[in-house]
Amino acid sequence: MDYVSALLPPVVMAAFFIGLVVTIVKSQGGPNKAKEDAVVDAAIARAEATRQADGAATS
Repeated sequence: MDYVSALLPPVVMAAFFIGLVVTIVKSQGGPNKAKEDAVVDAAIARAEATRQADGAATS
């Protein structure tokens, strides 16, 4: 039974990793891609505006 307890953690981690990869691949593109891209673009724009405002305030 030692071999079962030795093999169980790697098998569980492999199954989790495969599930994670499948989930990531399935979530790429599709109808939510434009919405996700818009959220990222808005966050980048907010960060850029904050950085520029901080730079103007310290100059």
